[in-house]
Amino acid sequence: MAHRHLARSLVMQSLFAFDYNPDSIKEALDVLRYNATEFAPGMSDTKFIEELLGGILKKRTIIDDVIVKAAPEWPLNKINAVDRNVLRLGLYELLFGDYEQVPPKVAINEAIELAKNFGGESSGRFVNGVLGAVYKEIGEPGKDQKSRRQILAEIPFEELPIEEKAGAIVYAYNEAQELHFAMVHDVFGYWTLSKGTVEEGETPEQAAVRELKEEINLDITIDKKLGENEYIANHPQDGRVRKQVSYFLGTAPYGELTLDEESGGLNDAKWFAASEIIDLNMYEDVTQLMTDAIAELIESPKE
Repeated sequence: MAHRHLARSLVMQSLFAFDYNPDSIKEALDVLRYNATEFAPGMSDTKFIEELLGGILKKRTIIDDVIVKAAPEWPLNKINAVDRNVLRLGLYELLFGDYEQVPPKVAINEAIELAKNFGGESSGRFVNGVLGAVYKEIGEPGKDQKSRRQILAEIPFEELPIEEKAGAIVYAYNEAQELHFAMVHDVFGYWTLSKGTVEEGETPEQAAVRELKEEINLDITIDKKLGENEYIANHPQDGRVRKQVSYFLGTAPYGELTLDEESGGLNDAKWFAASEIIDLNMYEDVTQLMTDAIAELIESPKE
Protein backbone atom coordinates (compact mmCIF):
# COMPACT_ATOMS: atom_id res chain seq x y z
CA MET A 1 0.00 0.00 0.00
CA ALA A 2 2.72 2.68 -1.35
CA HIS A 3 0.96 5.71 -2.74
CA ARG A 4 1.91 9.38 -2.54
CA HIS A 5 -0.03 10.12 0.66
CA LEU A 6 1.92 7.42 2.53
CA ALA A 7 5.12 8.73 0.93
CA ARG A 8 4.45 12.24 2.24
CA SER A 9 3.75 10.94 5.73
CA LEU A 10 7.16 9.20 5.71
CA VAL A 11 8.85 12.41 4.58
CA MET A 12 7.05 14.44 7.24
CA GLN A 13 8.12 12.03 9.99
CA SER A 14 11.69 12.06 8.72
CA LEU A 15 11.80 15.86 8.94
CA PHE A 16 11.64 15.45 12.73
CA ALA A 17 15.14 13.95 12.66
CA PHE A 18 16.45 17.04 10.93
CA ASP A 19 14.78 19.26 13.53
CA TYR A 20 16.96 17.64 16.16
CA ASN A 21 20.11 17.56 14.03
CA PRO A 22 19.86 20.35 11.43
CA ASP A 23 23.45 19.89 10.27
CA SER A 24 23.03 16.43 8.77
CA ILE A 25 20.99 15.94 5.60
CA LYS A 26 22.52 12.47 5.33
CA GLU A 27 21.09 11.45 8.71
CA ALA A 28 17.63 12.66 7.70
CA LEU A 29 17.82 10.64 4.48
CA ASP A 30 18.95 7.59 6.47
CA VAL A 31 15.93 8.00 8.75
CA LEU A 32 13.69 8.28 5.68
CA ARG A 33 15.04 5.05 4.19
CA TYR A 34 14.63 3.28 7.52
CA ASN A 35 11.03 4.52 7.85
CA ALA A 36 10.26 3.39 4.31
CA THR A 37 11.66 -0.08 5.00
CA GLU A 38 9.92 -0.38 8.36
CA PHE A 39 6.50 1.09 7.54
CA ALA A 40 6.17 0.74 3.77
CA PRO A 41 8.09 -2.38 2.68
CA GLY A 42 8.19 -2.74 -1.06
CA MET A 43 7.55 0.95 -1.76
CA SER A 44 8.53 1.41 -5.39
CA ASP A 45 8.53 5.22 -5.46
CA THR A 46 11.60 5.83 -3.27
CA LYS A 47 12.94 8.37 -5.76
CA PHE A 48 9.90 10.58 -5.06
CA ILE A 49 10.35 10.56 -1.29
CA GLU A 50 14.12 11.09 -1.41
CA GLU A 51 13.82 13.98 -3.86
CA LEU A 52 10.99 15.49 -1.81
CA LEU A 53 12.90 15.33 1.48
CA GLY A 54 16.14 16.51 -0.12
CA GLY A 55 14.38 19.44 -1.79
CA ILE A 56 12.70 20.53 1.45
CA LEU A 57 15.97 20.43 3.38
CA LYS A 58 17.83 22.44 0.73
CA LYS A 59 15.11 25.09 0.64
CA ARG A 60 14.43 24.99 4.37
CA THR A 61 15.74 28.50 5.14
CA ILE A 62 13.55 30.06 2.46
CA ILE A 63 10.54 27.98 3.51
CA ASP A 64 10.97 28.90 7.18
CA ASP A 65 11.10 32.60 6.24
CA VAL A 66 7.81 32.18 4.40
CA ILE A 67 6.23 30.52 7.44
CA VAL A 68 7.36 33.39 9.67
CA LYS A 69 5.88 35.98 7.29
CA ALA A 70 2.65 34.05 6.73
CA ALA A 71 2.09 33.39 10.46
CA PRO A 72 3.73 36.38 12.21
CA GLU A 73 1.83 35.77 15.44
CA TRP A 74 3.49 32.34 15.74
CA PRO A 75 7.29 32.30 16.24
CA LEU A 76 8.68 29.33 14.33
CA ASN A 77 9.96 27.55 17.44
CA LYS A 78 6.53 27.92 19.08
CA ILE A 79 4.72 26.08 16.29
CA ASN A 80 4.34 22.43 17.29
CA ALA A 81 6.66 20.02 15.50
CA VAL A 82 3.94 18.33 13.42
CA ASP A 83 2.47 21.59 12.12
CA ARG A 84 5.90 23.07 11.45
CA ASN A 85 7.08 20.14 9.36
CA VAL A 86 3.78 19.68 7.55
CA LEU A 87 4.02 23.36 6.56
CA ARG A 88 7.56 22.83 5.30
CA LEU A 89 6.40 19.93 3.15
CA GLY A 90 3.30 21.71 1.85
CA LEU A 91 5.12 24.97 1.11
CA TYR A 92 7.89 23.17 -0.75
CA GLU A 93 5.38 21.52 -3.09
CA LEU A 94 3.42 24.76 -3.38
CA LEU A 95 6.41 27.01 -4.10
CA PHE A 96 8.96 24.75 -5.77
CA GLY A 97 7.04 21.69 -6.94
CA ASP A 98 6.10 20.58 -10.44
CA TYR A 99 2.49 21.70 -10.92
CA GLU A 100 2.03 19.11 -13.64
CA GLN A 101 2.85 16.35 -11.17
CA VAL A 102 1.31 17.92 -8.05
CA PRO A 103 -1.21 20.73 -8.65
CA PRO A 104 -1.18 23.43 -5.92
CA LYS A 105 -4.63 22.44 -4.62
CA VAL A 106 -3.45 18.84 -4.25
CA ALA A 107 -0.36 19.99 -2.33
CA ILE A 108 -2.53 22.01 0.06
CA ASN A 109 -5.10 19.27 0.56
CA GLU A 110 -2.42 16.65 1.18
CA ALA A 111 -0.77 18.86 3.82
CA ILE A 112 -4.10 19.46 5.54
CA GLU A 113 -4.78 15.72 5.70
CA LEU A 114 -1.33 15.09 7.18
CA ALA A 115 -1.95 17.76 9.81
CA LYS A 116 -5.31 16.23 10.72
CA ASN A 117 -3.84 12.72 10.92
CA PHE A 118 -0.72 13.52 12.92
CA GLY A 119 -1.37 16.86 14.59
CA GLY A 120 -3.72 18.29 17.17
CA GLU A 121 -7.35 19.32 16.99
CA SER A 122 -6.60 22.69 15.37
CA SER A 123 -3.67 21.56 13.17
CA GLY A 124 -5.74 21.17 10.02
CA ARG A 125 -7.20 24.68 10.31
CA PHE A 126 -3.81 26.20 11.09
CA VAL A 127 -2.06 24.56 8.13
CA ASN A 128 -4.97 25.43 5.86
CA GLY A 129 -4.79 29.08 6.93
CA VAL A 130 -1.05 29.43 6.36
CA LEU A 131 -0.96 27.59 3.04
CA GLY A 132 -4.12 29.34 1.87
CA ALA A 133 -2.57 32.74 2.57
CA VAL A 134 0.60 31.85 0.66
CA TYR A 135 -1.44 30.40 -2.21
CA LYS A 136 -3.31 33.70 -2.60
CA GLU A 137 -0.07 35.66 -2.33
CA ILE A 138 1.47 33.79 -5.28
CA GLY A 139 -1.58 34.41 -7.45
CA GLU A 140 -3.59 31.19 -6.91
CA PRO A 141 -1.86 29.16 -9.67
CA GLY A 142 -4.07 26.47 -11.20
CA LYS A 143 -7.17 27.94 -9.54
CA ASP A 144 -9.45 26.95 -12.39
CA GLN A 145 -7.64 23.74 -13.26
CA LYS A 146 -9.40 20.55 -12.28
CA SER A 147 -7.27 17.74 -10.96
CA ARG A 148 -7.69 14.21 -12.29
CA ARG A 149 -9.28 13.34 -8.97
CA GLN A 150 -11.88 16.09 -9.37
CA ILE A 151 -12.63 15.02 -12.92
CA LEU A 152 -13.07 11.40 -11.85
CA ALA A 153 -15.31 12.51 -8.97
CA GLU A 154 -17.75 13.81 -11.56
CA ILE A 155 -17.79 10.58 -13.56
CA PRO A 156 -20.81 8.27 -13.03
CA PHE A 157 -20.06 4.97 -11.26
CA GLU A 158 -20.61 2.97 -14.46
CA GLU A 159 -17.93 4.99 -16.28
CA LEU A 160 -15.19 4.93 -13.62
CA PRO A 161 -11.89 3.27 -14.58
CA ILE A 162 -11.75 -0.38 -13.51
CA GLU A 163 -8.81 -2.16 -11.91
CA GLU A 164 -9.25 -5.94 -12.00
CA LYS A 165 -7.65 -7.91 -9.17
CA ALA A 166 -7.60 -11.56 -8.07
CA GLY A 167 -6.80 -13.35 -4.83
CA ALA A 168 -7.32 -16.65 -3.09
CA ILE A 169 -8.14 -18.33 0.17
CA VAL A 170 -5.45 -21.00 0.40
CA TYR A 171 -5.84 -24.02 2.65
CA ALA A 172 -3.60 -26.93 3.57
CA TYR A 173 -3.54 -29.85 6.00
CA ASN A 174 -0.57 -30.25 8.31
CA GLU A 175 0.96 -33.60 9.32
CA ALA A 176 -1.81 -34.09 11.88
CA GLN A 177 -4.37 -33.53 9.10
CA GLU A 178 -5.53 -30.27 10.72
CA LEU A 179 -7.02 -27.66 8.40
CA HIS A 180 -4.98 -24.45 8.09
CA PHE A 181 -5.25 -21.24 6.05
CA ALA A 182 -2.51 -18.98 4.71
CA MET A 183 -3.04 -15.29 5.47
CA VAL A 184 -1.03 -12.08 5.20
CA HIS A 185 -0.93 -9.14 7.61
CA ASP A 186 -1.07 -5.56 6.34
CA VAL A 187 0.34 -2.35 7.80
CA PHE A 188 -3.15 -1.30 8.91
CA GLY A 189 -3.30 -4.19 11.38
CA TYR A 190 -5.57 -6.60 9.48
CA TRP A 191 -5.08 -10.22 8.51
CA THR A 192 -6.18 -10.50 4.92
CA LEU A 193 -5.78 -12.46 1.68
CA SER A 194 -3.06 -12.24 -0.92
CA LYS A 195 -4.33 -10.51 -4.02
CA GLY A 196 -2.90 -8.59 -6.92
CA THR A 197 -3.66 -6.94 -10.23
CA VAL A 198 -4.72 -9.09 -13.16
CA GLU A 199 -2.09 -8.35 -15.77
CA GLU A 200 -2.67 -8.09 -19.49
CA GLY A 201 -3.21 -11.49 -21.06
CA GLU A 202 -3.97 -13.21 -17.73
CA THR A 203 -7.17 -14.78 -16.51
CA PRO A 204 -8.14 -14.03 -12.89
CA GLU A 205 -7.26 -17.64 -12.01
CA GLN A 206 -3.78 -17.27 -13.48
CA ALA A 207 -3.31 -13.96 -11.66
CA ALA A 208 -4.26 -15.51 -8.32
CA VAL A 209 -1.81 -18.40 -8.81
CA ARG A 210 0.99 -16.00 -9.80
CA GLU A 211 0.28 -13.58 -6.97
CA LEU A 212 0.40 -16.29 -4.27
CA LYS A 213 3.69 -17.56 -5.67
CA GLU A 214 5.24 -14.10 -5.84
CA GLU A 215 3.90 -12.79 -2.54
CA ILE A 216 4.25 -15.73 -0.11
CA ASN A 217 6.00 -18.39 -2.23
CA LEU A 218 3.06 -20.81 -2.41
CA ASP A 219 2.35 -23.07 -5.36
CA ILE A 220 -1.43 -23.28 -5.30
CA THR A 221 -4.00 -25.31 -7.17
CA ILE A 222 -7.34 -23.61 -7.73
CA ASP A 223 -10.37 -25.62 -6.58
CA LYS A 224 -13.16 -23.21 -7.46
CA LYS A 225 -14.22 -19.60 -7.59
CA LEU A 226 -15.64 -18.36 -4.28
CA GLY A 227 -17.04 -15.02 -5.29
CA GLU A 228 -16.42 -11.45 -6.34
CA ASN A 229 -16.14 -8.14 -4.56
CA GLU A 230 -16.31 -4.65 -5.99
CA TYR A 231 -15.52 -1.41 -4.22
CA ILE A 232 -14.46 2.13 -4.97
CA ALA A 233 -10.94 3.13 -3.93
CA ASN A 234 -10.07 6.79 -3.48
CA HIS A 235 -6.50 7.67 -4.32
CA PRO A 236 -5.17 11.08 -3.18
CA GLN A 237 -4.20 12.02 -6.73
CA ASP A 238 -5.95 9.59 -9.06
CA GLY A 239 -9.39 9.88 -7.51
CA ARG A 240 -12.03 7.17 -7.68
CA VAL A 241 -11.31 3.76 -9.19
CA ARG A 242 -13.57 0.71 -9.31
CA LYS A 243 -11.68 -2.30 -8.00
CA GLN A 244 -13.18 -5.64 -9.01
CA VAL A 245 -11.71 -8.57 -7.09
CA SER A 246 -12.23 -12.25 -7.93
CA TYR A 247 -11.57 -14.64 -5.05
CA PHE A 248 -10.78 -18.33 -5.43
CA LEU A 249 -10.43 -21.29 -3.12
CA GLY A 250 -7.14 -23.09 -3.60
CA THR A 251 -4.94 -25.66 -1.94
CA ALA A 252 -1.19 -25.84 -1.44
CA PRO A 253 1.37 -27.96 0.39
CA TYR A 254 1.69 -27.07 4.06
CA GLY A 255 5.09 -25.48 4.54
CA GLU A 256 6.96 -22.33 5.44
CA LEU A 257 5.53 -19.06 4.15
CA THR A 258 8.06 -16.56 2.83
CA LEU A 259 6.78 -13.00 2.46
CA ASP A 260 8.22 -11.16 -0.53
CA GLU A 261 10.29 -8.20 0.72
CA GLU A 262 8.78 -6.04 -2.02
CA SER A 263 5.18 -6.74 -1.04
CA GLY A 264 4.23 -3.16 -0.28
CA GLY A 265 1.82 -2.74 2.61
CA LEU A 266 2.36 -6.23 4.07
CA ASN A 267 4.55 -7.17 7.02
CA ASP A 268 3.79 -10.80 7.87
CA ALA A 269 2.44 -14.11 6.55
CA LYS A 270 1.27 -17.09 8.62
CA TRP A 271 -0.71 -20.30 8.62
CA PHE A 272 -3.70 -20.33 10.96
CA ALA A 273 -5.74 -23.29 12.12
CA ALA A 274 -9.43 -23.05 11.22
CA SER A 275 -10.27 -22.63 14.92
CA GLU A 276 -7.99 -19.56 15.15
CA ILE A 277 -9.55 -17.64 12.28
CA ILE A 278 -12.51 -16.32 14.27
CA ASP A 279 -10.21 -14.38 16.61
CA LEU A 280 -8.29 -12.57 13.87
CA ASN A 281 -8.76 -8.91 13.03
CA MET A 282 -10.03 -9.10 9.43
CA TYR A 283 -11.88 -6.91 6.95
CA GLU A 284 -15.61 -7.57 6.74
CA ASP A 285 -15.53 -9.01 3.23
CA VAL A 286 -12.58 -11.27 4.10
CA THR A 287 -14.40 -12.50 7.22
CA GLN A 288 -17.38 -13.55 5.11
CA LEU A 289 -15.20 -15.30 2.54
CA MET A 290 -13.31 -17.16 5.25
CA THR A 291 -16.57 -18.22 6.91
CA ASP A 292 -17.90 -19.60 3.62
CA ALA A 293 -14.62 -21.40 2.86
CA ILE A 294 -14.35 -23.01 6.30
CA ALA A 295 -17.97 -24.16 6.18
CA GLU A 296 -17.47 -25.73 2.77
CA LEU A 297 -14.24 -27.50 3.70
CA ILE A 298 -15.62 -28.84 6.97
CA GLU A 299 -18.66 -30.23 5.16
CA SER A 300 -16.50 -31.70 2.39
CA PRO A 301 -13.11 -32.51 3.98
CA LYS A 302 -10.19 -33.45 1.81
CA GLU A 303 -9.71 -37.14 1.51
